[in-house]
Amino acid sequence: MWLYLGIFSALFLGLYDISKKHSLQKNAVLPVLFFSTVFAAAMVMPAIILSGFYPEYMAKAGIYVPAISLTGHLHIFAKSAIVSASWVLSYLALKNLPISIATPIWASGPLWVLLGAIAFFHEQPTTLQYLGMGTMIVSYYAFSVIGSKEGIRFHADKWVMFMLLGTLIGTCSALYDKYLIQKLGYSPVAVQAWFSIYLVVILGAVVSAFWIPQRKNHTPFEWRWSIPFIGVFLIVADFAYFRALTYQGSLIAILSTLRCSSIIVSFMGGVILFKEMRMMHKAFALCGILAGVFLILSSK
Repeated sequence: MWLYLGIFSALFLGLYDISKKHSLQKNAVLPVLFFSTVFAAAMVMPAIILSGFYPEYMAKAGIYVPAISLTGHLHIFAKSAIVSASWVLSYLALKNLPISIATPIWASGPLWVLLGAIAFFHEQPTTLQYLGMGTMIVSYYAFSVIGSKEGIRFHADKWVMFMLLGTLIGTCSALYDKYLIQKLGYSPVAVQAWFSIYLVVILGAVVSAFWIPQRKNHTPFEWRWSIPFIGVFLIVADFAYFRALTYQGSLIAILSTLRCSSIIVSFMGGVILFKEMRMMHKAFALCGILAGVFLILSSK
């Protein structure tokens, strides 16, 4: 069952990326990001409220949100701040890059986690992990060659740098998740629920401070049906992932690999919905990235 939940999570992550790209085309980034988080928070708020009145029922349903301390709220607020920074950068990049270029960069998270482990914790990679790193580096070089034919210079393009920086900050968030859940013992459901609430607070402040005063000088905001689906698809994808982790015998390495395969869905969205160029060439490079992710994660 946990494998099916992993595939389900990957599917909805891909739909999440497609919804982001559709919402951001010729649209103001910060309001799109803010309103999508509002809908995500609206989905988890009933679980928080009902957990206070019907804890046993919510526990049986697998969506019980336990009470946490003030310190716990501060920890989760910090996670929301990290993710907000990551998302602002990656949303700006996704608006200005083809989805078939942006999402493979985002999928490089396992590579940066491994490099961080080598640099800061002096871990020694296995042969398979070295092979995975080499495969991903060659594949990203192939993407840079393909992107140059579309006017995207990987080493100098601002939006590529934004997506890369957003990915690196997102990697920090993933490591922080491990600290919150495994070291501090917070419930994954509580982390996901309150994280969604605090995102609205932080991004609301960002919109008020940076977009509203200058909105006449930037791309105007246009409401689109895909905006609420950004939040909805992400909540569903994350819930399926955390649910899969509760099954006895579930393997996080396999689940992480399945989650990375969401770029196949977003890649197909680039083909069908956004009519992007050179998709056959990009498909070969994409297969290399997925192979590298699998090699890195399967050797854990």
